[in-house]
Amino acid sequence: MHLVTLGVGAARSPRYRPAGLLVSHKGMRVIIDGGPDNLPTGHIDAWLLTDDASELAAAIRASARTRQLFARVAALRAADLRIEPRPVVHTNHPTFGYEIRCPGLKVVWAPEFFKFPAWARDADLMFAEASSWQRPIRFRGGVGGHLDAISVQRAARRARVKRLVFAHIGRPTIRAIARGLRPVVGEFGHDGQSFRPRLRRKSRTTIKRTDRT
Repeated sequence: MHLVTLGVGAARSPRYRPAGLLVSHKGMRVIIDGGPDNLPTGHIDAWLLTDDASELAAAIRASARTRQLFARVAALRAADLRIEPRPVVHTNHPTFGYEIRCPGLKVVWAPEFFKFPAWARDADLMFAEASSWQRPIRFRGGVGGHLDAISVQRAARRARVKRLVFAHIGRPTIRAIARGLRPVVGEFGHDGQSFRPRLRRKSRTTIKRTDRT
């Protein structure tokens, strides 16, 4: 499996492109989230969304139509690749992350949530929320929000996530980066980052990373 972050920013980030992931596996190429202007070259088999009503959803669907695709929350199964939407607590309408699996590997794409998702437990690699740095962002009316990166680190450690990559970086976290702060658990992702998980016997994995701009 080959994974590339199309972007690691919040929707209006001044530094990063909108958070998105390209999943490539045995000829299948699937986009999750992203934006209408940060698309990979080459064919795309499917375009999945974590939120059908997100700020960028309408623009993404318009861009997807130019490729004869319909962007939406959906499951995908092809050969030994499984991409399944899993619910997250985020706002006042249904929102999701994705569990991405092939034999011996579990990857989680969960760029926005207010509560750490229990289904991310034991992930080999997790792309996670970092809209805020040290305190959660609460939406009006108590309908959800964004969990802060400090809390995400603690929860990921308890959930035995093997590798944590922050991939929805908002302005408060950008300011923390500018002050030289870094996570104790996990790492900040960046646009165009490439991950190539390599499977070992008995479903044990190591992850080799290469970066590109």
